[in-house]
Amino acid sequence: MHRVTDVRRKIADWQEMNASYLKEMKKLITEIKGPKDFQVISYFTYSLNIFHEQERENFCLGSYHIQNLGGKPLTNPYICIKVSSDSPFDFSGKYIYKESKQKVRLTNAWERINDPMDKQEFWLKPNDKLTLEPSETLSFSNFQVKWRPNSSYTGSILGFTYGDEINEGINALNQISINGTINKEDEEDEL
Repeated sequence: MHRVTDVRRKIADWQEMNASYLKEMKKLITEIKGPKDFQVISYFTYSLNIFHEQERENFCLGSYHIQNLGGKPLTNPYICIKVSSDSPFDFSGKYIYKESKQKVRLTNAWERINDPMDKQEFWLKPNDKLTLEPSETLSFSNFQVKWRPNSSYTGSILGFTYGDEINEGINALNQISINGTINKEDEEDEL
């Protein structure tokens, strides 16, 4: 019985020593982990399917990403995706409205927080993500932009990121710029 007690005491001492070492290692890693300042970037990734033919449907499939590269969190993140007003683009994505009667909870859902009749600006916030921690990425995925050109066209899609720490917002590192030329010969052939 004496030996069992000694073994249990030694195991408890060993566990306490390991816990102490782990705590010290976590502290050291945190101190050297990286930047402690606030640094958030945002950017688009996308692919295009373009025909450059009159009345043929074209589309862009894209995602907007917010990445926290700094050492401090971004709280209450939200975004604005802006479609140029003179473009033929029709924007759609996976988002819900606050007034929506939808009872099903969508994972990674975003909520549109501006007027649904506005076809140029889409203000969106994530439903279940109140804080973007350091080294995390938040994405508004798989939005679509469709258009059927009647004539040559040009347009852009801009992105802006906001949060409690960036009330004035930051621009995305890139934008989506699309233009196309419909050949006059093609237009005349159809007449």
